Amino acid sequence: MLHDPWFWAAAIPAVIMIGLSKGGLGPLGGLAVPILSLAISPVTAAGLTLPIFVMSDVVAVISYRKSFDWPVLAVMLPAALVGVGIGWLTAARISDDAVRLIVGAVSVVFALNYWFRGRLRSDPARPSTPKGLFWGAMSGFTSFVSHNGGAPFQMYVLPLGFTPMVYVGTSTIFFASVNGAKLVPYFFLGQFKSANLVAAALLAPLSVACALVAVQLVKVIDQRLFYRLIYVLMFAIGVLLIGQAAADWI
Repeated sequence: MLHDPWFWAAAIPAVIMIGLSKGGLGPLGGLAVPILSLAISPVTAAGLTLPIFVMSDVVAVISYRKSFDWPVLAVMLPAALVGVGIGWLTAARISDDAVRLIVGAVSVVFALNYWFRGRLRSDPARPSTPKGLFWGAMSGFTSFVSHNGGAPFQMYVLPLGFTPMVYVGTSTIFFASVNGAKLVPYFFLGQFKSANLVAAALLAPLSVACALVAVQLVKVIDQRLFYRLIYVLMFAIGVLLIGQAAADWI
């Protein structure tokens, strides 16, 4: 793998996506495993990228440690840990393509709902504990099986209408916690092979650098533009995931 130029051709843009996502452009992280899966298996891609996600989380948490919504985290994080546990228990039984299809469909439907119903941030939704628990568990589960927990998280948090800094900070703390929780089950599932760890160590500095760049971008980006970008990325990632699942089933 380490001597394959096609691996590096896929790994470098994938790691750039991870860094930018951890710096504040969250949905880009959902592209990392799909991009890497063009060169290696999705299972190997997930094992390789998790250490990079965790190392980039350190930069993100330091940058956004004062900008997050605690009530949202108090509801969603415990549910997410339950979702991680379910993912661990069902890891051998759930098809990667089934997860891609579910996450992709949720992303596309949510983005289309925003565009066609014109739901602007001037009319934020009210917090809901049942919804927060459900989408938190879904995010933990899909994050475990495919590092794609962003869409379920956004289903609950985006309609709340936070400023970009608070939205990104809440997302950062949430996924840093989820990724940390995934380390133990990934280890016992044999995901941390030596080649994966070497590649992760070589690629991590690029991810950290991109995270630092994205942190500065989030501080100056226009709020309406920020949310429009998030929804466009959600839609694009959703279409990509649906296409991947359909291609494998055909």
